[in-house]
Amino acid sequence: MSSVDCIKNILTEQINGYRTLLALLQRERECIVNLNAGAIETVSKEKDTIVLRLRLLEDERKRLLDVFTAETKNNDTMTLQRLYEVTGDKDFQSMRLQLRSLLQSIEELNAFNMILIGRSLSFINNSMNFLGSFGVDMQQKTTGVIFSKEI
Repeated sequence: MSSVDCIKNILTEQINGYRTLLALLQRERECIVNLNAGAIETVSKEKDTIVLRLRLLEDERKRLLDVFTAETKNNDTMTLQRLYEVTGDKDFQSMRLQLRSLLQSIEELNAFNMILIGRSLSFINNSMNFLGSFGVDMQQKTTGVIFSKEI
């Protein structure tokens, strides 16, 4: 299999991984709105796994691009746009556009989820303070749920 085909395979896996991440972020938004801490924790673990896999795929893509650069004796930085220009393969242009669109959607949805998390935490804190002002003793219990801001 040529290095170009290997790069296409990695890009296809990345696109599928980013689609999965986008679906997880949408599921996370629903869990945040419903204040379902257990489901948020599950989604967070799944996100961590997907993000790790995407990092490994990105490292492999960089390695394959370095191999392709060495094969073609090209000294330019090999971006997807440059790869399209060198090979003339329109698949790279299409994949580049898909990746850009997915990454933009992920960035927007992640920012929205962070706002929702912030508002949810503020609501919970205000509710606890309100109850505390009436003498209701709210013992803080740690549930072990951690919200991940990484993406």
